[in-house]
Amino acid sequence: MRLRLALALLLLAGSGVTPLGAQPRDFSCVGVEELEEDTASLRFARNADRLPEGAAAALAPLAEAAREDHHRNICVLGYAAAEEGGAQTASRLAARRARAVAEELSRLGVERDRIRAEARTRGFTPGRGDRQAGVRVIVLPSLDRPARPEAPAPAPAPEPDPGIPIRYSP
Repeated sequence: MRLRLALALLLLAGSGVTPLGAQPRDFSCVGVEELEEDTASLRFARNADRLPEGAAAALAPLAEAAREDHHRNICVLGYAAAEEGGAQTASRLAARRARAVAEELSRLGVERDRIRAEARTRGFTPGRGDRQAGVRVIVLPSLDRPARPEAPAPAPAPEPDPGIPIRYSP
C-alpha cells in the first residue's frame, strides 16, 4: 500500500499537476494595502467565516478585471477584529475568511494560482490599527505594463543658431 501511494505521489509530482489551493506563481502581497484601485472590502459578521450576503456581486468586477488580463494577480487579505479572540484564534479566523473569498474568486473564473490568500494579524501593518472583521481584496497591477503612465520626457534644450557667433570673454 505504501509503495502504491509513493508511486502515485511521484507520478503526480512529475505530471505538472499542483494540489488544489497551491500557489506556485511568484508574487508578493507585502505593501498592497497602499493600492487604491481595483479593490473591494467585505465585512464579516462577528466570529463568522462564511461569505457575507452580496459578496459575489462585490467580487465580480475584480474577477472580471483579473480574467481580462492574465498578468494581474489578486491578494486576499483576511482580518479579524480585536474582539474576536486572542492572537491565534484571530489569525485562524482571518485565514478562513481569506480562503472563503479566494474560493469565491476561483468560482468566478480566476485561476487559483493567481490568488494569494493571507491572514493579517494585529500589528502586521504598522500605523493601521486593528482592522474590521473582514477581507480586503486587491487586484494587483499588471506585470506586463507599468502601473502608472510614465511622465513624458522633458523637451530637449534648443540648439544654438550656428549663424550667430558665440564670444567668450575672460
